[in-house]
Amino acid sequence: MAVTRDELKTRIGQALGETKADLVIKNTRFLNVVTGETAAGDIALCGDRIVGTYESYDGTEEIDGSGLTVVPGFIDTHVHCESTCVTPMEFDRCVLPRGTTTAICDPHEICNVLGDKGLRYFLDCAEGTALDLRVQLSSCVPATELETSGARLEAADLLRHKDHPKVLGLAEFMNFPGVFHKVDGVLEKLAAFDGRHIDGHAPLLSGRELNAYLSCGIRNCHETTSAPEAMEKLRKGMQVLIRDGSVSKDVHALAPVIQPETSPFLGFCTDDRNPLDIAEEGHMDHLIRSAIRLGAPLSHVYRAATWSAARGFGLFDRGLIAPGQRADLVLLDDLEDCAVNRVIRNGRVVSPETFAGRPAVSPVGLRSVKLHPVTAEDFAVPARGSVQSVIGVLPGKIITAHLRLEVPAKDGKLVADPDRDILKICVFARHGTNQNVGRGFASGFHFREGALASSVGHDSHNICVVGASDEDMAIAVNRLIELQGGFVAVRNGKVVGELALPLAGLMSLEPFETVERHLRSLRASVKEMGCPLAEPFLQLAFLPLPVIPHLKITDRGLVDVDKFAMVEA
Repeated sequence: MAVTRDELKTRIGQALGETKADLVIKNTRFLNVVTGETAAGDIALCGDRIVGTYESYDGTEEIDGSGLTVVPGFIDTHVHCESTCVTPMEFDRCVLPRGTTTAICDPHEICNVLGDKGLRYFLDCAEGTALDLRVQLSSCVPATELETSGARLEAADLLRHKDHPKVLGLAEFMNFPGVFHKVDGVLEKLAAFDGRHIDGHAPLLSGRELNAYLSCGIRNCHETTSAPEAMEKLRKGMQVLIRDGSVSKDVHALAPVIQPETSPFLGFCTDDRNPLDIAEEGHMDHLIRSAIRLGAPLSHVYRAATWSAARGFGLFDRGLIAPGQRADLVLLDDLEDCAVNRVIRNGRVVSPETFAGRPAVSPVGLRSVKLHPVTAEDFAVPARGSVQSVIGVLPGKIITAHLRLEVPAKDGKLVADPDRDILKICVFARHGTNQNVGRGFASGFHFREGALASSVGHDSHNICVVGASDEDMAIAVNRLIELQGGFVAVRNGKVVGELALPLAGLMSLEPFETVERHLRSLRASVKEMGCPLAEPFLQLAFLPLPVIPHLKITDRGLVDVDKFAMVEA
Protein backbone atom coordinates (compact mmCIF):
# COMPACT_ATOMS: atom_id res chain seq x y z
CA MET A 1 0.00 0.00 0.00
CA ALA A 2 1.24 3.48 -0.90
CA VAL A 3 2.08 5.80 1.97
CA THR A 4 -0.22 8.82 2.48
CA ARG A 5 0.78 12.43 3.08
CA ASP A 6 -0.56 12.26 6.62
CA GLU A 7 1.55 9.18 7.33
CA LEU A 8 4.62 10.98 6.02
CA LYS A 9 3.84 13.97 8.25
CA THR A 10 3.64 11.64 11.24
CA ARG A 11 6.98 10.04 10.37
CA ILE A 12 8.65 13.43 9.96
CA GLY A 13 7.31 14.70 13.27
CA GLN A 14 8.50 11.64 15.14
CA ALA A 15 11.91 11.68 13.41
CA LEU A 16 12.37 15.33 14.40
CA GLY A 17 11.39 14.56 17.98
CA GLU A 18 8.40 16.90 17.81
CA THR A 19 6.18 14.05 18.97
CA LYS A 20 6.91 10.77 20.67
CA ALA A 21 7.83 7.87 18.43
CA ASP A 22 5.45 4.91 18.44
CA LEU A 23 8.17 2.61 19.78
CA VAL A 24 11.73 3.31 20.88
CA ILE A 25 14.44 0.81 21.72
CA LYS A 26 16.39 2.71 24.38
CA ASN A 27 19.95 2.37 25.69
CA THR A 28 20.94 -0.15 23.08
CA ARG A 29 23.66 -0.88 20.57
CA PHE A 30 23.07 -1.77 16.95
CA LEU A 31 25.14 -3.19 14.12
CA ASN A 32 25.51 -0.92 11.13
CA VAL A 33 26.03 -3.34 8.23
CA VAL A 34 27.16 -0.47 5.98
CA THR A 35 30.14 0.65 8.09
CA GLY A 36 30.62 -2.51 10.15
CA GLU A 37 30.52 -0.48 13.37
CA THR A 38 28.53 -1.31 16.45
CA ALA A 39 26.91 1.99 17.38
CA ALA A 40 25.18 3.19 20.53
CA GLY A 41 21.90 5.08 20.47
CA ASP A 42 18.14 4.83 20.44
CA ILE A 43 16.17 3.32 17.56
CA ALA A 44 12.85 5.08 16.95
CA LEU A 45 9.98 3.42 15.08
CA CYS A 46 6.87 4.95 13.55
CA GLY A 47 4.43 2.30 12.49
CA ASP A 48 6.29 -0.18 10.33
CA ARG A 49 9.27 2.12 9.62
CA ILE A 50 12.45 3.16 11.34
CA VAL A 51 12.49 6.95 11.69
CA GLY A 52 15.45 7.61 13.97
CA THR A 53 18.94 6.30 14.75
CA TYR A 54 22.10 7.77 16.32
CA GLU A 55 19.96 10.20 18.34
CA SER A 56 17.97 10.20 21.58
CA TYR A 57 14.19 9.65 21.39
CA ASP A 58 11.17 9.21 23.63
CA GLY A 59 8.49 6.71 22.72
CA THR A 60 4.87 6.06 23.49
CA GLU A 61 6.15 2.54 24.07
CA GLU A 62 9.75 1.86 25.04
CA ILE A 63 11.95 -1.21 25.21
CA ASP A 64 15.03 -1.17 27.41
CA GLY A 65 17.77 -2.45 25.12
CA SER A 66 20.50 -2.44 27.75
CA GLY A 67 22.88 -5.34 27.16
CA LEU A 68 21.31 -6.13 23.78
CA THR A 69 22.56 -5.61 20.25
CA VAL A 70 20.08 -4.94 17.46
CA VAL A 71 20.58 -6.23 13.90
CA PRO A 72 18.36 -6.13 10.80
CA GLY A 73 15.87 -8.97 10.34
CA PHE A 74 17.27 -12.06 8.64
CA ILE A 75 16.33 -13.01 5.08
CA ASP A 76 16.14 -16.63 3.94
CA THR A 77 16.87 -16.17 0.25
CA HIS A 78 15.74 -19.59 -0.93
CA VAL A 79 13.47 -22.01 0.88
CA HIS A 80 10.97 -24.71 0.07
CA CYS A 81 8.52 -24.40 2.95
CA GLU A 82 7.21 -27.84 2.08
CA SER A 83 10.54 -29.34 3.11
CA THR A 84 9.94 -28.20 6.68
CA CYS A 85 7.13 -30.81 6.60
CA VAL A 86 4.66 -28.19 7.84
CA THR A 87 2.34 -25.70 6.17
CA PRO A 88 3.52 -22.15 5.36
CA MET A 89 1.53 -20.88 8.34
CA GLU A 90 3.40 -23.21 10.69
CA PHE A 91 6.71 -22.38 9.00
CA ASP A 92 5.87 -18.77 9.82
CA ARG A 93 5.26 -19.55 13.48
CA CYS A 94 8.40 -21.69 13.64
CA VAL A 95 11.02 -19.33 12.16
CA LEU A 96 9.85 -15.74 12.75
CA PRO A 97 10.62 -15.87 16.51
CA ARG A 98 14.16 -16.94 15.53
CA GLY A 99 14.75 -13.75 13.57
CA THR A 100 13.75 -14.72 10.03
CA THR A 101 11.56 -11.78 9.06
CA THR A 102 11.60 -12.34 5.29
CA ALA A 103 11.63 -15.64 3.41
CA ILE A 104 11.73 -16.11 -0.35
CA CYS A 105 10.09 -19.40 -1.16
CA ASP A 106 9.74 -21.58 -4.21
CA PRO A 107 6.58 -23.74 -3.94
CA HIS A 108 8.20 -26.06 -6.44
CA GLU A 109 7.42 -29.19 -4.46
CA ILE A 110 3.67 -28.73 -4.15
CA CYS A 111 3.49 -27.43 -7.72
CA ASN A 112 5.01 -30.66 -9.01
CA VAL A 113 2.19 -32.51 -7.25
CA LEU A 114 -0.78 -30.18 -7.73
CA GLY A 115 0.26 -27.60 -10.32
CA ASP A 116 -1.57 -24.26 -10.28
CA LYS A 117 -3.71 -25.37 -7.34
CA GLY A 118 -0.60 -25.76 -5.20
CA LEU A 119 0.81 -22.44 -6.37
CA ARG A 120 -2.41 -20.62 -5.48
CA TYR A 121 -2.39 -22.26 -2.05
CA PHE A 122 1.05 -20.78 -1.36
CA LEU A 123 0.07 -17.35 -2.65
CA ASP A 124 -2.96 -17.38 -0.34
CA CYS A 125 -0.78 -18.38 2.61
CA ALA A 126 1.80 -15.71 1.78
CA GLU A 127 -0.84 -13.01 2.05
CA GLY A 128 -1.58 -14.06 5.63
CA THR A 129 1.79 -14.89 7.19
CA ALA A 130 3.25 -12.66 9.89
CA LEU A 131 6.71 -12.79 8.31
CA ASP A 132 7.03 -11.45 4.79
CA LEU A 133 6.79 -14.59 2.66
CA ARG A 134 7.65 -13.85 -0.97
CA VAL A 135 6.90 -16.38 -3.70
CA GLN A 136 8.97 -17.23 -6.74
CA LEU A 137 6.97 -18.85 -9.55
CA SER A 138 8.09 -22.44 -10.01
CA SER A 139 9.96 -22.65 -13.29
CA CYS A 140 10.48 -26.38 -13.69
CA VAL A 141 7.22 -28.30 -13.36
CA PRO A 142 8.15 -30.98 -14.23
CA ALA A 143 11.81 -30.47 -13.45
CA THR A 144 12.82 -32.70 -16.37
CA GLU A 145 11.30 -35.14 -18.83
CA LEU A 146 13.16 -38.00 -17.11
CA GLU A 147 10.44 -38.43 -14.47
CA THR A 148 6.68 -38.31 -13.98
CA SER A 149 5.30 -35.37 -12.05
CA GLY A 150 1.73 -34.70 -11.04
CA ALA A 151 1.37 -31.49 -13.04
CA ARG A 152 2.81 -29.23 -15.69
CA LEU A 153 3.23 -25.46 -15.58
CA GLU A 154 4.06 -23.70 -18.83
CA ALA A 155 5.06 -20.07 -19.32
CA ALA A 156 1.43 -19.00 -19.85
CA ASP A 157 0.43 -20.63 -16.53
CA LEU A 158 3.11 -18.66 -14.68
CA LEU A 159 2.42 -15.35 -16.39
CA ARG A 160 -1.06 -15.30 -14.84
CA HIS A 161 0.58 -14.76 -11.44
CA LYS A 162 3.46 -12.51 -12.55
CA ASP A 163 1.96 -9.34 -11.05
CA HIS A 164 0.73 -10.84 -7.77
CA PRO A 165 1.95 -8.56 -4.93
CA LYS A 166 3.83 -11.43 -3.27
CA VAL A 167 5.61 -12.57 -6.45
CA LEU A 168 9.20 -11.49 -7.16
CA GLY A 169 9.91 -13.47 -10.31
CA LEU A 170 10.86 -16.90 -11.58
CA ALA A 171 12.06 -19.61 -9.19
CA GLU A 172 15.22 -21.69 -9.46
CA PHE A 173 15.85 -22.65 -13.06
CA MET A 174 17.02 -26.21 -12.57
CA ASN A 175 16.82 -27.39 -16.14
CA PHE A 176 20.22 -26.06 -17.17
CA PRO A 177 20.66 -28.83 -19.78
CA GLY A 178 17.48 -27.48 -21.39
CA VAL A 179 19.16 -24.07 -21.59
CA PHE A 180 22.22 -25.44 -23.37
CA HIS A 181 20.08 -27.47 -25.75
CA LYS A 182 17.96 -24.38 -26.46
CA VAL A 183 14.68 -26.18 -25.72
CA ASP A 184 11.77 -23.99 -26.85
CA GLY A 185 9.67 -24.40 -23.68
CA VAL A 186 12.67 -23.61 -21.49
CA LEU A 187 13.57 -20.49 -23.44
CA GLU A 188 9.94 -19.36 -23.50
CA LYS A 189 9.87 -19.19 -19.70
CA LEU A 190 13.14 -17.32 -19.51
CA ALA A 191 11.99 -14.85 -22.16
CA ALA A 192 8.66 -14.32 -20.38
CA PHE A 193 10.48 -13.19 -17.22
CA ASP A 194 13.26 -11.22 -18.86
CA GLY A 195 13.90 -8.18 -16.68
CA ARG A 196 12.35 -9.79 -13.62
CA HIS A 197 14.26 -11.70 -10.96
CA ILE A 198 15.21 -15.23 -12.07
CA ASP A 199 16.70 -17.62 -9.51
CA GLY A 200 19.42 -20.03 -10.54
CA HIS A 201 20.32 -23.62 -9.79
CA ALA A 202 23.72 -24.44 -11.24
CA PRO A 203 25.61 -27.18 -9.37
CA LEU A 204 29.23 -27.50 -10.61
CA LEU A 205 28.47 -25.33 -13.64
CA SER A 206 31.54 -23.50 -14.95
CA GLY A 207 33.28 -22.15 -18.01
CA ARG A 208 31.31 -21.38 -21.12
CA GLU A 209 28.28 -23.27 -19.84
CA LEU A 210 28.09 -20.95 -16.84
CA ASN A 211 28.43 -17.99 -19.20
CA ALA A 212 25.57 -19.28 -21.33
CA TYR A 213 23.39 -19.86 -18.29
CA LEU A 214 24.02 -16.36 -16.91
CA SER A 215 23.45 -14.77 -20.31
CA CYS A 216 19.76 -15.66 -19.95
CA GLY A 217 19.33 -13.24 -17.04
CA ILE A 218 19.68 -15.78 -14.22
CA ARG A 219 21.02 -14.02 -11.13
CA ASN A 220 22.01 -16.38 -8.33
CA CYS A 221 22.84 -19.92 -7.26
CA HIS A 222 22.23 -21.79 -4.01
CA GLU A 223 23.85 -25.04 -5.21
CA THR A 224 27.47 -23.93 -4.79
CA THR A 225 29.48 -26.37 -2.70
CA SER A 226 33.13 -25.25 -2.87
CA ALA A 227 35.11 -22.02 -2.59
CA PRO A 228 36.60 -22.23 -6.12
CA GLU A 229 33.13 -22.78 -7.57
CA ALA A 230 31.80 -19.83 -5.59
CA MET A 231 34.61 -17.54 -6.71
CA GLU A 232 34.07 -18.30 -10.39
CA LYS A 233 30.37 -17.55 -10.04
CA LEU A 234 31.08 -14.32 -8.14
CA ARG A 235 33.63 -13.22 -10.74
CA LYS A 236 30.95 -13.65 -13.38
CA GLY A 237 28.45 -11.53 -11.47
CA MET A 238 26.34 -14.30 -9.95
CA GLN A 239 25.06 -13.85 -6.40
CA VAL A 240 26.03 -16.89 -4.32
CA LEU A 241 23.48 -18.00 -1.73
CA ILE A 242 25.27 -19.97 1.00
CA ARG A 243 23.08 -22.88 2.06
CA ASP A 244 22.76 -24.94 5.19
CA GLY A 245 19.74 -27.22 5.22
CA SER A 246 18.98 -30.56 6.79
CA VAL A 247 21.01 -32.43 4.15
CA SER A 248 23.05 -29.93 2.16
CA LYS A 249 25.44 -28.13 4.50
CA ASP A 250 27.71 -25.74 2.63
CA VAL A 251 28.57 -23.07 5.22
CA HIS A 252 31.76 -24.86 6.25
CA ALA A 253 33.07 -24.96 2.69
CA LEU A 254 31.98 -21.44 1.78
CA ALA A 255 32.70 -19.47 4.97
CA PRO A 256 36.17 -18.48 3.64
CA VAL A 257 34.44 -16.80 0.70
CA ILE A 258 32.76 -14.27 3.03
CA GLN A 259 35.05 -11.26 2.79
CA PRO A 260 34.63 -7.46 2.65
CA GLU A 261 34.81 -7.52 -1.15
CA THR A 262 32.38 -10.38 -1.65
CA SER A 263 29.78 -9.92 1.09
CA PRO A 264 27.63 -7.51 -0.95
CA PHE A 265 27.15 -10.31 -3.47
CA LEU A 266 26.30 -13.12 -1.05
CA GLY A 267 23.24 -14.32 0.85
CA PHE A 268 22.23 -17.20 3.10
CA CYS A 269 19.48 -19.77 2.60
CA THR A 270 18.16 -22.97 4.13
CA ASP A 271 16.60 -24.53 1.01
CA ASP A 272 15.33 -27.63 2.87
CA ARG A 273 15.36 -27.67 6.69
CA ASN A 274 12.98 -29.60 8.94
CA PRO A 275 11.49 -28.51 12.29
CA LEU A 276 13.70 -30.88 14.26
CA ASP A 277 16.88 -29.26 12.97
CA ILE A 278 15.35 -25.81 13.48
CA ALA A 279 14.54 -26.74 17.09
CA GLU A 280 17.98 -28.21 17.80
CA GLU A 281 20.19 -25.82 15.82
CA GLY A 282 18.14 -22.88 14.59
CA HIS A 283 17.15 -21.37 11.29
CA MET A 284 18.98 -18.38 9.74
CA ASP A 285 20.47 -17.72 13.17
CA HIS A 286 22.21 -21.09 12.88
CA LEU A 287 23.81 -20.19 9.55
CA ILE A 288 25.02 -16.83 10.86
CA ARG A 289 26.39 -18.40 14.04
CA SER A 290 28.13 -21.16 12.08
CA ALA A 291 29.81 -18.78 9.64
CA ILE A 292 31.13 -16.56 12.45
CA ARG A 293 32.48 -19.57 14.36
CA LEU A 294 34.28 -20.64 11.19
CA GLY A 295 36.13 -17.32 11.14
CA ALA A 296 34.12 -15.27 8.66
CA PRO A 297 34.16 -11.53 9.52
CA LEU A 298 31.20 -10.85 11.79
CA SER A 299 29.90 -7.68 10.19
CA HIS A 300 30.12 -9.18 6.72
CA VAL A 301 28.22 -12.30 7.78
CA TYR A 302 25.38 -10.12 9.05
CA ARG A 303 25.58 -7.95 5.92
CA ALA A 304 25.17 -11.05 3.72
CA ALA A 305 22.22 -12.26 5.81
CA THR A 306 20.40 -8.93 5.62
CA TRP A 307 21.34 -6.04 3.31
CA SER A 308 23.04 -8.10 0.61
CA ALA A 309 20.21 -10.61 0.57
CA ALA A 310 17.62 -7.86 0.24
CA ARG A 311 19.47 -6.01 -2.52
CA GLY A 312 19.96 -9.20 -4.50
CA PHE A 313 16.19 -9.56 -4.77
CA GLY A 314 15.37 -5.89 -5.27
CA LEU A 315 13.93 -5.49 -1.76
CA PHE A 316 15.32 -2.01 -1.11
CA ASP A 317 13.13 -1.29 1.93
CA ARG A 318 14.89 -3.65 4.36
CA GLY A 319 18.24 -4.98 5.53
CA LEU A 320 19.52 -1.84 7.30
CA ILE A 321 18.94 -0.18 10.63
CA ALA A 322 18.41 3.25 9.12
CA PRO A 323 15.63 5.85 8.79
CA GLY A 324 13.09 4.94 6.11
CA GLN A 325 13.80 1.23 6.30
CA ARG A 326 11.21 -1.35 7.30
CA ALA A 327 11.22 -1.97 11.04
CA ASP A 328 12.23 -5.63 10.88
CA LEU A 329 14.70 -6.00 13.76
CA VAL A 330 16.31 -8.75 15.81
CA LEU A 331 17.43 -8.05 19.38
CA LEU A 332 20.36 -10.25 20.35
CA ASP A 333 21.77 -11.23 23.74
CA ASP A 334 25.06 -12.04 22.02
CA LEU A 335 26.17 -10.78 18.62
CA GLU A 336 28.83 -13.42 17.91
CA ASP A 337 26.55 -16.27 18.98
CA CYS A 338 23.49 -14.76 17.25
CA ALA A 339 21.46 -15.44 20.40
CA VAL A 340 17.96 -14.10 19.68
CA ASN A 341 16.26 -12.33 22.59
CA ARG A 342 13.22 -10.99 20.74
CA VAL A 343 12.08 -10.02 17.25
CA ILE A 344 10.32 -6.95 15.87
CA ARG A 345 8.48 -7.38 12.59
CA ASN A 346 6.81 -4.42 10.87
CA GLY A 347 7.37 -2.33 13.96
CA ARG A 348 5.67 -4.75 16.36
CA VAL A 349 7.21 -7.11 18.88
CA VAL A 350 6.64 -10.71 17.86
CA SER A 351 4.68 -12.72 20.44
CA PRO A 352 2.23 -15.64 20.37
CA GLU A 353 -0.51 -13.08 19.69
CA THR A 354 1.27 -12.18 16.44
CA PHE A 355 0.05 -15.44 14.93
CA ALA A 356 -3.41 -15.53 16.48
CA GLY A 357 -5.28 -13.36 13.99
CA ARG A 358 -3.96 -14.75 10.74
CA PRO A 359 -6.54 -15.92 8.19
CA ALA A 360 -7.04 -19.67 7.85
CA VAL A 361 -6.14 -21.25 4.51
CA SER A 362 -7.84 -24.57 3.70
CA PRO A 363 -5.48 -27.48 2.97
CA VAL A 364 -5.23 -28.88 -0.54
CA GLY A 365 -4.15 -32.18 -2.09
CA LEU A 366 -5.36 -34.45 0.71
CA ARG A 367 -5.77 -37.48 -1.60
CA SER A 368 -2.69 -37.11 -3.76
CA VAL A 369 -1.16 -40.59 -3.43
CA LYS A 370 -2.83 -42.45 -6.30
CA LEU A 371 -1.00 -45.74 -6.13
CA HIS A 372 -2.45 -49.23 -5.78
CA PRO A 373 -1.05 -51.51 -3.05
CA VAL A 374 2.18 -53.25 -4.02
CA THR A 375 3.62 -56.71 -3.39
CA ALA A 376 7.18 -57.97 -2.93
CA GLU A 377 7.15 -59.15 -6.57
CA ASP A 378 6.90 -55.53 -7.75
CA PHE A 379 10.47 -54.97 -6.58
CA ALA A 380 12.12 -57.72 -8.63
CA VAL A 381 15.15 -56.70 -10.70
CA PRO A 382 16.03 -59.12 -13.53
CA ALA A 383 19.71 -60.12 -13.56
CA ARG A 384 21.41 -58.66 -16.63
CA GLY A 385 25.08 -58.77 -15.72
CA SER A 386 26.58 -58.62 -12.26
CA VAL A 387 28.31 -55.21 -12.38
CA GLN A 388 25.72 -52.47 -11.96
CA SER A 389 25.50 -48.72 -11.61
CA VAL A 390 24.88 -48.03 -7.90
CA ILE A 391 23.95 -44.71 -6.31
CA GLY A 392 26.59 -43.69 -3.78
CA VAL A 393 25.00 -41.65 -0.99
CA LEU A 394 27.32 -38.93 0.36
CA PRO A 395 26.38 -37.90 3.93
CA GLY A 396 25.41 -34.25 4.16
CA LYS A 397 25.31 -33.79 0.39
CA ILE A 398 22.67 -34.11 -2.30
CA ILE A 399 25.37 -34.80 -4.88
CA THR A 400 25.81 -38.57 -5.23
CA ALA A 401 28.55 -40.83 -6.55
CA HIS A 402 28.09 -43.01 -9.61
CA LEU A 403 29.49 -46.33 -8.41
CA ARG A 404 30.04 -49.48 -10.44
CA LEU A 405 29.66 -52.45 -8.11
CA GLU A 406 29.07 -56.16 -8.38
CA VAL A 407 25.51 -56.92 -7.24
CA PRO A 408 24.63 -60.53 -6.36
CA ALA A 409 21.91 -62.50 -8.12
CA LYS A 410 19.51 -65.16 -6.86
CA ASP A 411 17.08 -67.16 -8.99
CA GLY A 412 17.73 -64.90 -11.96
CA LYS A 413 17.13 -61.67 -10.05
CA LEU A 414 19.52 -59.10 -8.59
CA VAL A 415 19.20 -58.81 -4.80
CA ALA A 416 20.35 -56.49 -2.06
CA ASP A 417 23.61 -57.24 -0.29
CA PRO A 418 23.31 -55.54 3.13
CA ASP A 419 26.64 -56.96 4.32
CA ARG A 420 28.33 -54.89 1.60
CA ASP A 421 25.99 -51.90 2.12
CA ILE A 422 24.20 -52.45 -1.18
CA LEU A 423 20.46 -51.94 -0.73
CA LYS A 424 17.67 -51.98 -3.28
CA ILE A 425 16.01 -48.67 -4.16
CA CYS A 426 12.75 -48.21 -6.08
CA VAL A 427 10.63 -45.26 -7.17
CA PHE A 428 6.87 -45.74 -7.76
CA ALA A 429 4.91 -43.18 -9.78
CA ARG A 430 2.14 -41.97 -7.48
CA HIS A 431 0.23 -39.33 -9.44
CA GLY A 432 -2.16 -41.68 -11.24
CA THR A 433 -0.93 -40.99 -14.77
CA ASN A 434 1.04 -44.23 -15.18
CA GLN A 435 2.29 -47.24 -13.24
CA ASN A 436 6.01 -46.69 -13.70
CA VAL A 437 8.51 -48.29 -11.32
CA GLY A 438 12.18 -47.38 -11.36
CA ARG A 439 14.45 -50.02 -9.82
CA GLY A 440 18.11 -49.91 -8.82
CA PHE A 441 20.59 -50.11 -5.96
CA ALA A 442 22.09 -47.63 -3.50
CA SER A 443 25.00 -47.63 -1.07
CA GLY A 444 25.43 -45.47 2.02
CA PHE A 445 22.43 -46.26 4.24
CA HIS A 446 24.27 -49.07 6.05
CA PHE A 447 21.28 -50.80 7.66
CA ARG A 448 21.17 -54.60 7.33
CA GLU A 449 17.43 -55.18 7.64
CA GLY A 450 14.25 -53.22 7.06
CA ALA A 451 13.19 -50.44 4.71
CA LEU A 452 12.60 -46.67 4.57
CA ALA A 453 9.93 -45.13 2.36
CA SER A 454 9.05 -41.51 1.57
CA SER A 455 6.46 -39.68 -0.52
CA VAL A 456 8.82 -36.70 -0.46
CA GLY A 457 11.03 -37.31 -3.49
CA HIS A 458 12.43 -34.23 -5.16
CA ASP A 459 11.24 -32.97 -7.49
CA SER A 460 8.31 -34.97 -8.79
CA HIS A 461 7.56 -36.48 -5.38
CA ASN A 462 6.88 -40.03 -6.33
CA ILE A 463 7.26 -42.70 -3.66
CA CYS A 464 10.86 -43.64 -3.03
CA VAL A 465 11.81 -46.68 -0.95
CA VAL A 466 15.17 -48.20 0.00
CA GLY A 467 15.53 -51.50 1.76
CA ALA A 468 17.29 -54.74 2.54
CA SER A 469 14.29 -56.95 1.70
CA ASP A 470 11.51 -56.73 -0.87
CA GLU A 471 8.94 -57.75 1.74
CA ASP A 472 9.76 -54.89 4.11
CA MET A 473 9.88 -52.47 1.18
CA ALA A 474 6.35 -53.50 0.17
CA ILE A 475 5.06 -53.01 3.73
CA ALA A 476 6.61 -49.55 3.86
CA VAL A 477 5.08 -48.45 0.55
CA ASN A 478 1.64 -49.77 1.45
CA ARG A 479 1.71 -47.95 4.77
CA LEU A 480 2.54 -44.72 2.91
CA ILE A 481 -0.50 -45.28 0.70
CA GLU A 482 -2.67 -45.64 3.81
CA LEU A 483 -1.20 -42.46 5.32
CA GLN A 484 -1.57 -40.61 2.00
CA GLY A 485 2.04 -39.59 2.23
CA GLY A 486 4.84 -39.18 4.72
CA PHE A 487 7.83 -41.11 6.03
CA VAL A 488 7.75 -44.77 7.12
CA ALA A 489 10.37 -47.06 8.67
CA VAL A 490 9.84 -50.85 8.67
CA ARG A 491 11.86 -53.57 10.33
CA ASN A 492 11.22 -57.32 10.29
CA GLY A 493 7.73 -56.88 8.87
CA LYS A 494 6.61 -54.21 11.35
CA VAL A 495 6.25 -50.44 11.08
CA VAL A 496 8.65 -49.03 13.69
CA GLY A 497 8.21 -45.33 12.90
CA GLU A 498 6.15 -43.01 10.75
CA LEU A 499 5.16 -39.41 10.09
CA ALA A 500 1.98 -38.67 8.14
CA LEU A 501 2.23 -35.87 5.56
CA PRO A 502 -1.24 -35.84 3.98
CA LEU A 503 -1.16 -32.33 2.45
CA ALA A 504 0.00 -33.18 -1.10
CA GLY A 505 2.05 -36.01 0.43
CA LEU A 506 4.49 -33.30 1.58
CA MET A 507 3.21 -31.51 4.67
CA SER A 508 1.65 -32.32 8.01
CA LEU A 509 -1.56 -30.72 9.23
CA GLU A 510 -0.14 -30.70 12.76
CA PRO A 511 1.70 -27.88 14.60
CA PHE A 512 5.45 -27.77 14.04
CA GLU A 513 6.06 -28.86 17.65
CA THR A 514 4.16 -32.11 16.99
CA VAL A 515 6.06 -32.72 13.76
CA GLU A 516 9.32 -32.15 15.61
CA ARG A 517 8.42 -34.81 18.18
CA HIS A 518 7.47 -37.32 15.47
CA LEU A 519 10.70 -36.65 13.58
CA ARG A 520 12.71 -37.15 16.76
CA SER A 521 11.07 -40.52 17.36
CA LEU A 522 11.48 -41.51 13.72
CA ARG A 523 15.15 -40.58 13.74
CA ALA A 524 15.70 -42.78 16.80
CA SER A 525 13.95 -45.73 15.12
CA VAL A 526 16.11 -45.48 12.02
CA LYS A 527 19.26 -45.15 14.09
CA GLU A 528 18.34 -48.40 15.86
CA MET A 529 18.18 -50.01 12.42
CA GLY A 530 21.88 -49.16 12.02
CA CYS A 531 21.60 -46.20 9.67
CA PRO A 532 24.23 -43.55 10.56
CA LEU A 533 22.86 -40.75 8.36
CA ALA A 534 21.81 -37.66 10.31
CA GLU A 535 18.76 -37.10 8.08
CA PRO A 536 18.04 -40.44 6.38
CA PHE A 537 14.60 -39.51 5.00
CA LEU A 538 15.69 -36.21 3.54
CA GLN A 539 18.80 -37.91 2.15
CA LEU A 540 16.47 -40.48 0.55
CA ALA A 541 14.20 -37.72 -0.75
CA PHE A 542 17.01 -36.27 -2.89
CA LEU A 543 17.91 -39.53 -4.63
CA PRO A 544 15.15 -39.08 -7.25
CA LEU A 545 16.45 -35.59 -8.16
CA PRO A 546 17.82 -35.91 -11.72
CA VAL A 547 19.26 -32.40 -11.92
CA ILE A 548 21.92 -32.96 -9.26
CA PRO A 549 25.05 -34.98 -10.24
CA HIS A 550 25.92 -37.73 -10.59
CA LEU A 551 23.61 -40.76 -10.45
CA LYS A 552 19.93 -40.58 -9.48
CA ILE A 553 16.77 -42.67 -9.87
CA THR A 554 13.25 -41.71 -10.99
CA ASP A 555 10.12 -43.70 -11.77
CA ARG A 556 11.65 -44.29 -15.22
CA GLY A 557 14.86 -45.83 -13.85
CA LEU A 558 18.43 -44.81 -13.14
CA VAL A 559 19.56 -41.43 -14.50
CA ASP A 560 23.14 -40.51 -15.41
CA VAL A 561 22.88 -36.81 -14.61
CA ASP A 562 26.23 -35.99 -16.23
CA LYS A 563 24.89 -37.32 -19.55
CA PHE A 564 21.33 -36.25 -18.72
CA ALA A 565 20.11 -39.62 -19.93
CA MET A 566 18.70 -42.86 -18.61
CA VAL A 567 21.20 -45.56 -17.69
CA GLU A 568 20.86 -48.52 -20.02
CA ALA A 569 19.69 -51.66 -18.24
